[in-house]
Amino acid sequence: MHIWIVAAACSGALSIAAGAFGAHALKARVGVELLSSWQTAAHYHQLHSVVLLVLALFALSTGRSVQLPAGLLAGGIVLFSGSLYLLVLTGSRWLGAVTPLGGLLLIAGWLSLALLARD
Repeated sequence: MHIWIVAAACSGALSIAAGAFGAHALKARVGVELLSSWQTAAHYHQLHSVVLLVLALFALSTGRSVQLPAGLLAGGIVLFSGSLYLLVLTGSRWLGAVTPLGGLLLIAGWLSLALLARD
């Protein structure tokens, strides 16, 4: 279960770095639309990193498994935010087709949290 704390910490740090990179290094290099995509990616990345940490702490305090929601959310971060980051950096528009798959994983991760409400 400690692996999810490490994953959340690394993901959170990367989300801050990505946000700062977008705000400082990309601001003068890409257009408003691409910068907005980057900011969305960083925002979702950071938000879901915090959720991963909460899940990890929940698992530590209860002994319950959080593998399904944490795995779905982690995969969603990689596919959703990762595809947007790469799209902005490379200009490869085909990556836009990957983004919705990441979004679906994030949605599934949130819905799978309902399983934790079971006794």
